[in-house]
Amino acid sequence: MNQTDFYTVATIAGMACVTVLTRCFFLFSSKPWTLPVWAQRGLHYAPIAALSAVIVPEMVMTQGQLIATWQDARIFAVLAGLAWYYWRRGLLGTIIAGMAVYLPLHVGLGW
Repeated sequence: MNQTDFYTVATIAGMACVTVLTRCFFLFSSKPWTLPVWAQRGLHYAPIAALSAVIVPEMVMTQGQLIATWQDARIFAVLAGLAWYYWRRGLLGTIIAGMAVYLPLHVGLGW
């Protein structure tokens, strides 16, 4: 085994140990462990923040630039999804409404 292979195997083994240790950390304690109130409150916003960080740039940008034309199917799909959400407050309906507007404009008109 040459030196590069040794470093690769050592790195993988080290990463596996760190992963197991961090995931089992809470099992090693004999006392129940809870998060502070401020951390629990912050975790309520983590999923929506992560989703927004991924979805919003995809809705308003193309090739790293803001959408420059109104003839973009994503604009109308977002508006339809928002309208549905404010009307019915349902997530599945929001997705269906947005896609029902997006697909015909994107596939049919080529926007």
